[in-house]
Amino acid sequence: MSTENEGNAVPPAPSAPPVPVETPAASAQGASHAGGAPTAPIPAVPGAPEHASAPVGMPAYASDGAGQGADPYGQAPTQGSAPEAGWPPPPPATPSYADGGGSGAGGWGSSYQQPAPKPRNGRGGLVAAVLVAALVAGGVGGGIGYSLAKNDDNSTDSTTVSAPSSSGEVKRASGTVANVAAGALPSTVTIEAQSTNGEGGTGTGFVFDKQGHILTNNHVVADAVDGGKLTATFPSGKKYDAEVVGHAQGYDVAVIKLKNAPSDLKPLVLGDSDKVAVGDSTIAIGAPFGLSNTVTTGIISAKNRPVASSDGSASSKSSYMSALQTDASINPGNSGGPLLDASGAVIGINSAIQSSSSGGLGGSGQSGSIGLGFAIPVNQAKYVAQQLIQSGKPVYAKIGASVSLDEGTGGAKITEQGASGASAVESGGPAAKAGLKPGDVITKLDGMVVDSGPTLIGAIWTHKPGDTVKLTYTRDGKTHTVDVTLGSREGDS
Repeated sequence: MSTENEGNAVPPAPSAPPVPVETPAASAQGASHAGGAPTAPIPAVPGAPEHASAPVGMPAYASDGAGQGADPYGQAPTQGSAPEAGWPPPPPATPSYADGGGSGAGGWGSSYQQPAPKPRNGRGGLVAAVLVAALVAGGVGGGIGYSLAKNDDNSTDSTTVSAPSSSGEVKRASGTVANVAAGALPSTVTIEAQSTNGEGGTGTGFVFDKQGHILTNNHVVADAVDGGKLTATFPSGKKYDAEVVGHAQGYDVAVIKLKNAPSDLKPLVLGDSDKVAVGDSTIAIGAPFGLSNTVTTGIISAKNRPVASSDGSASSKSSYMSALQTDASINPGNSGGPLLDASGAVIGINSAIQSSSSGGLGGSGQSGSIGLGFAIPVNQAKYVAQQLIQSGKPVYAKIGASVSLDEGTGGAKITEQGASGASAVESGGPAAKAGLKPGDVITKLDGMVVDSGPTLIGAIWTHKPGDTVKLTYTRDGKTHTVDVTLGSREGDS
């Protein structure tokens, strides 16, 4: 699923009719006609190559994990009674990171090159020549016009009014996009991550505190976790080496720290994502396709959108979120960047996108924004970041039961069997204490509809261990409601 036609060859420009040359008058008339000929379309700028194909039109948050089961809370993924070992659950069918995939040469953050122009035939060359002539004529006319205007402006008969040169810079109101961007850009960095074998890509992050911690996505820095190279570059051009402090693959959150961090760092203000409303203005900052310090705008399109994301590789583990959905343009390279509200406060971390064509976020086509971007709510990201800074490891809330990732279950169905023959309901765990059993289908959490396993996972992970939630479930056609006090699990393994 990728941006339609992105990176495709541009068709030749429409040809202009031959210019008559029989008489001077005819020649002049022909030149005038050709001067209005349609111009060749500007070639689209291609993005970085991707890695894995995906079905057309499949929502990023609706991965059905075909043939797979999930272990959202500590057990391993299963398919009915056929468990699969290891946690987190296997990647969803739709890779959906905003960086378009994982590592590899030409990965989601790779630089691009403008394609060489195709050779044109004689008529195409004629159009180009006529257009050049028209541009030259336009330039001459513009020069004459400017000269006349300047002379008129100096004359005593001029009625125009010029702003005094000492008027100073334009002042912009605090609520304008320009003002918000001016305040946030100096605290946003472009991150380059490179593995020991030279593979990697580019993402985004932002200053979390004055100690030099930068908040970003796990998948942005994953290549540099095991001995790779990591750098962060500010809009001023200052580049710093950095190291990974901690990363949470399930949450898709990571914290890095600048080496020799400057003393004048200005952390971005963190907002309250719980108070965000649909229709609120949003501003996204990032490095789409390597174009650092890019600012785009939009609104909050939806809240609590269940999203299961992955880079699409065979070894990838899934990330789950109850996301803020925005129509602000988010592209590969925006991952890890801040999603701001109209006051300039961070309300989310841009993390995933959905694209539309058959190339897929990791395929041969190009991924890009179609107005469906997803951000991790900042309240959750802040909590995870603080854990990573303190201990280097994430802590996940859990109910102690394995649920299926299959679609069509009408909710989050507790599987009949866990990994390697283990029980699907952890003995002595929260679910067991609440009386939940294999085959139960969880349909609501605190009144919010749960339509699948991934939805339940994302919702549970917005809570902290020790929180009490109200679960509604069905068993043998009857509906039951029970309070469950969430347990905890440390680390991604």
